[in-house]
Amino acid sequence: MKRAMNATLAVLMILGLMVCVSARQEAKAEAGFQPSLDTSIDCEINVIGGYSNFEALEAEFDRFNEYYPNVRLMFTKIDDYSNMVGMVLNGNNAPDIYVNYSWMYGRDQYSASIEHAENLADPALGLNLDCIRGNIILNTDDGTLPMVPVFSNTYGMLVNNDLFEKEGLSVPTTYPELVAVCAAFREKGYKSPVMGFSREETTSLFTVTIYPFFCGTVASDAEAIKKLNAMDPSAGEYMRPSLERIMQFLNDGCVDLDACSEIENNYDAVILRFFEGDVPMMTCSGDTVSGTKKREERSEAFIANPFTYSFVPVPMADEGAYFLDMPNLQFSVNKESPNLDMANEFIRFLITSRELNEMALSKGLVSPTKDLSFNSMYAAFGAVPDSRILSPEVFGLTDDAVKQLRQAVYLVGTGAMSIDEAVARYGSFE
Repeated sequence: MKRAMNATLAVLMILGLMVCVSARQEAKAEAGFQPSLDTSIDCEINVIGGYSNFEALEAEFDRFNEYYPNVRLMFTKIDDYSNMVGMVLNGNNAPDIYVNYSWMYGRDQYSASIEHAENLADPALGLNLDCIRGNIILNTDDGTLPMVPVFSNTYGMLVNNDLFEKEGLSVPTTYPELVAVCAAFREKGYKSPVMGFSREETTSLFTVTIYPFFCGTVASDAEAIKKLNAMDPSAGEYMRPSLERIMQFLNDGCVDLDACSEIENNYDAVILRFFEGDVPMMTCSGDTVSGTKKREERSEAFIANPFTYSFVPVPMADEGAYFLDMPNLQFSVNKESPNLDMANEFIRFLITSRELNEMALSKGLVSPTKDLSFNSMYAAFGAVPDSRILSPEVFGLTDDAVKQLRQAVYLVGTGAMSIDEAVARYGSFE
């Protein structure tokens, strides 16, 4: 009995310690950001990127100034950013923080964007990287972290929720369901149940619909990724299932390409066409979705007949949709910054669930944090099971390989090339 009582007391003590630790952690989380530098420091922090306006970031500047009122933060847009960032970083007025992209890593022409970057994985910096989905954090050869995501991106389709409710239909989650829903909409008089931009290859409806599906067919095949990245002509066969599925998608009557050809661009025109209110599903990227809120008041049709809408994955696979999780925009800290400590302090402030989610809501983009349920626009992506969440950052497909797929699926989808011809041309598309 004595031994039993001692064991019980030991268990209670351990549980008590665990409760105390948990309480301290919760209290720390509730306390939020705590300044680690002298709050009276007077300095300037310059941030550069390619956005023409960045109100979401400027709002973060204002919140940071509540802690550091004498720090002047400024965002500067650089024209032709990807080609100019190296020159700016090597110049006399180099920024303290700058926008970076994963696809620049490993490319000689963008080496400056990596060479100037501080290692943000350094524990001494105290960044809360755990709040970010690990699959969109860049995996480098040496284990350093030259950039950290502040927005993420994906492909999917805008859904007119009111039309689905009106017609008594449910948003499809598998390919057979998508085909059935499209057939039902056609029977009810909707000419093109699915629409999207089709005039040019870049981010066309063909890429948006099939790229996640393609990744699902190769992500677990290391040999396939190796051949695809090496531009091996034999790797064209890995595209065949995706090319066959896009043709099936067209033959199943899901989309009317003639109607889609009237859409002039894959941003403003896509949004305004969707706001006409007669399109059940409109394929696009998260970047396009970010522009919807501002354009509601520019659409006479939407003003006259507003409706609710959301963004969901395109279910091109029989088993269900894939969530292709990609970093959209990332920040690096210039390790030569004269105000390095304060630049790091701002990044430490920014890389929290609260600030990243606030900025994503303001910008209308997908947050890089682990919980997407806070935003009803993107909540459907947060419900995708882990086994169907794919990221090129993890399985290593390069941008050059993706360009080959984009060209192939566009040419096949528009009827300019057969599947066999596209497969044979892998590695040679310009």
